[in-house]
Amino acid sequence: MRARVVLWDFDGPICRLFARHKAERVAAELVDWLAGRGLHGLLDDTARDSLDPHVVLRAVDRRRPGSDLVAELEERLTKEELRAAGSALPTAWADPLIRTWTAVGSRLAITTNNSPRVVRAYLDSRGLTACFAPHIYGRTADLHLLKPDPHCLNQALNAMGSAPSAALMIGDSPSDLAAARAAGVPFLGYARNERKAKLLREAGAEHVVGSLEPLLLALRAPGRTRE
Repeated sequence: MRARVVLWDFDGPICRLFARHKAERVAAELVDWLAGRGLHGLLDDTARDSLDPHVVLRAVDRRRPGSDLVAELEERLTKEELRAAGSALPTAWADPLIRTWTAVGSRLAITTNNSPRVVRAYLDSRGLTACFAPHIYGRTADLHLLKPDPHCLNQALNAMGSAPSAALMIGDSPSDLAAARAAGVPFLGYARNERKAKLLREAGAEHVVGSLEPLLLALRAPGRTRE
């Protein structure tokens, strides 16, 4: 709670991006798009059956790194994420927590595997962009730098002039935890259900919450120490 810098994953702690525009459907459509071009063989069975469009994208990037095909596939995913952002569900307590953390003097950044275009679109819709901008670090053409690589976290820390120990990352996946560990940043897991909580704990997360409300109440508590 004393963090000078708070690094937020996007899809999960801030909103459910694919709450209505389902990620499973997006993943299947990417697989079908590849199959329609005779490129089904670029995917192994795990990627073909994946419910996560990022798995499909990264599988193709491993076979055709830096190719025009990967760039086109990434752009298709970004367009689907933008569609999803229009119907995303805000995570309970996230908006007031973000505003309160900003009000008490902490600096916030987004560190995500989603497109930064999508993050900005969602934050604009919630009136939250000023709480983060310009510190929004998301997916680039260098897909090997996606989390669990700590690249986006290190970008944020460097840009904000923060030591890792003075920061906190809030994430909802084992890859978030791995990235935070690699960057040396303390980690708080957010899990909207017990399945996600179990995955985080099995990955070694020491602190997992099922709601952001306790963080908000702690920040608003009378006599809270500010650093």
